[in-house]
Amino acid sequence: MRNITFSADEHLIETARAQARARNTTLNEEFRRWLEDYTRRQQQADQAMAVVEELRGKLRTGGRKFTREEMNER
Repeated sequence: MRNITFSADEHLIETARAQARARNTTLNEEFRRWLEDYTRRQQQADQAMAVVEELRGKLRTGGRKFTREEMNER
C-alpha cells in the first residue's frame, strides 16, 4: 500500500477525526472508503456510456416522440 499526504484546514481534520472515532474507525479508513467509491463511480459512468454508445443507432422509435411521463415510466 502506498502512502499519500494531503493538506487541509486543521479544524476540518480534527472534526473529521472526531466523526471517524464516533463511527469506531479512523480517518485513514474513511478516506480509503471514499477513494474506492470515487473511483467506482467513474468506472460505472464509463461503463454506462459504453452501453449507450453500443446501443446508439440500434434502437428505433419509428419517429415517435415520447412524453416526459412515458420516458420516466418504470
